[in-house]
Amino acid sequence: MIAAVVGPSGAGKDTLIEGALAAWPSLRLARRVITRPTEAGGEDFDGVTPDAFARMQRDGLFALDWQAHGLCYGIPRDQLTGDGPVIFNGSRAALPQAVARLPGLRVVLVTAPTALLARRLAARGRETEDDIAARLDRAGFALPPGIAHVTVVNDASPEQGIARLLAALQPDRVLR
Repeated sequence: MIAAVVGPSGAGKDTLIEGALAAWPSLRLARRVITRPTEAGGEDFDGVTPDAFARMQRDGLFALDWQAHGLCYGIPRDQLTGDGPVIFNGSRAALPQAVARLPGLRVVLVTAPTALLARRLAARGRETEDDIAARLDRAGFALPPGIAHVTVVNDASPEQGIARLLAALQPDRVLR
């Protein structure tokens, strides 16, 4: 299984993914490559320059790539191979490409109320007020038509959000 976790900035995707990885030992993270300095913090990613990203793109190293918020993002092909289930933090806008390139892709939309998104974005301290406003404007961006998905509302404790994500990833598993 390959799963893409998508949703607005501040929904808690990285927190839920980190918790799911801790709770499900065979689940693997596909680390994103981003044209942002690695020391910018937040998620676990590989930061590269725009030139390095373009070279990786030309060399066909990405299974999936997209642009958002003035940055380039890519999921390396080699991160999706091997045994066991794989999860990655994706983009709603890139889902048509992802579904076409990754047959059987499981899509999980993580969301939260707008006021909570705003508080989380402000707390992480990476964006200006204008950046936060722009991200909140995009928070209601609908998934492209025809994309099958499960929605996880992350509006409670991290533990509850992680349990909801795990249930979405493993719908046949009985949670106790």
